[in-house]
Amino acid sequence: MFSVETDDINRLVKISWSENVSADEMRTCAEELRALTADVKPGFRLLSDLTGLKSMDPTGASYIAAIMDLFAAKQVGLIVRVIPDPRKDIGLNILSYFHYDSHVRVETYQNLRDALQSLSD
Repeated sequence: MFSVETDDINRLVKISWSENVSADEMRTCAEELRALTADVKPGFRLLSDLTGLKSMDPTGASYIAAIMDLFAAKQVGLIVRVIPDPRKDIGLNILSYFHYDSHVRVETYQNLRDALQSLSD
């Protein structure tokens, strides 16, 4: 399961992944994000919350890569990830090296509270 939303005032895109995410859900998420970010201005921030994630279908990795490429093309400025269990990173840290340039700052937190604090600083 996933949810996506934008907060135009704070220039923030939020993605929450939870439960068992199928490849089809990843595809749908990529499509929704493409539509939601159509008018986003460069330098926006991304909050990716994996707090409730149990598993992701590995056959959907290309959709995760497509989402990362979308954010890179839209010139994301900061990515804040919530990954409570490092074993559930799903390869995001490694993929970041291939899909984001060195100008994109990526921060990872173990809980949502710390991630939100970082975004408010």
